[in-house]
Amino acid sequence: MGNFVASYSFNYSAVSLDKLKLSKRLHASMNDLGYFTAKEIQLKSLSRIIGGHSIIGIAPEGAGKTTTYVLGVLMRLKYTEDEAPKVLILAPNDERITEIVDRFLAISKNKNLHIMGLKTSGSMEEEIEDLVRGVDIVVATPNRARAVYLKLGLNLNRIQTFIIDDAEEIVKQGMQTRVRELAQSCGKVQYLAFSTVEHEKLHLMIDDFMPFATLVEVEELGEKTTETHELMLYQVPNFTTKINLLNLLMRDDDVFDKVVVFVNTRLTAQKLSQSLHAKKGEVAVLLPMLHDDAGFDDINDFKKDPECRILIIANESSNDIDLSRIPFVFHFEIPENRDVFVQHIIKTSNDEVMAITFATDIELPELKKIEQSLGKKIPIMPTPDDLVIYQPSTNPKEKNEVDESKGGAFHKKKASNNKTYNYGGGVKAKMTMKNKKR
Repeated sequence: MGNFVASYSFNYSAVSLDKLKLSKRLHASMNDLGYFTAKEIQLKSLSRIIGGHSIIGIAPEGAGKTTTYVLGVLMRLKYTEDEAPKVLILAPNDERITEIVDRFLAISKNKNLHIMGLKTSGSMEEEIEDLVRGVDIVVATPNRARAVYLKLGLNLNRIQTFIIDDAEEIVKQGMQTRVRELAQSCGKVQYLAFSTVEHEKLHLMIDDFMPFATLVEVEELGEKTTETHELMLYQVPNFTTKINLLNLLMRDDDVFDKVVVFVNTRLTAQKLSQSLHAKKGEVAVLLPMLHDDAGFDDINDFKKDPECRILIIANESSNDIDLSRIPFVFHFEIPENRDVFVQHIIKTSNDEVMAITFATDIELPELKKIEQSLGKKIPIMPTPDDLVIYQPSTNPKEKNEVDESKGGAFHKKKASNNKTYNYGGGVKAKMTMKNKKR
């Protein structure tokens, strides 16, 4: 990737707003809104935005990303009678569009500022009429902006700044192609992309049109650190690779002799239980959907069963699970409710427990929020050397055979079932040592 990381040595605890060198009007406006100190993301990136540089801003929710680019745009914007917009901001949904427009109006306090949101719920004909009258800033979803552009209602010839807000959500909603098409329709412009996480799917969306952007990263963790079990994170590209990874790890039945695996739904629990390569009786589901499925109604029955070593639990049907005496807890999926995740990993006893999480790029934003609430980062582990990374087929016929989103397919395990594979980074050694302690 052609991006480079900006590094600074500020003390960000309480830096005056003066450091941002805003115009007197914007400085006064920020004070009126209750902003008296600068955010880290603003100190790191605002001068670059004002200078016309393209940047990728990575910062958690609430770190001040929106206010940063609003200030940058208002500092650069030259008010003219030009009918064509100078700034295009892409946002994931109508609610976010409203928030961005309101933020511009609140900070600007300039009656001459013409800003318009193109909403999916609005009339396209009326929007095009308003655009023709003249507008400085357009805020829209990628799909709506592209549709209005194709109707010749959105003139991109005068765009100076192209902004992608909440890029991780735009990726999640599958609007990357529209973003690239709009970017390619603009001339030479300043690009700004903001996201809570940096991952491969983000770069697949933006690298073609902003390969030399400066990467500015901000980490803001909670002030209080939660005491948890030992944590590990494996980042994998898709659901099927998660199955491959779990199968690979579970080969070592000496280490993984008692394991709980959390998924989000009972349907996923059922499918995952059928996808694991384990001996008969080794895998069960808590509160199974079907009577024929191997399972338990109570986790204590699993703890007492010497044959069964892997219990799959759906978050949607479980409350107050007693995880005592379970040495390995897996989060195969990130729970929709972050409190559920925290409840599973918080340290409440002297038990030696390893909590291992699998996450795809799409799940990383939620994981970032969990890290914020924990007040610490979850260490990322290198994937095993012989992990088979699932690659979705581009052949329509083959695509029908595999449904990775539902976990219905996986690569067959290798014929050799020895235990010489590498967990990477000393993880196997840690696990083996933990096993010997018990």
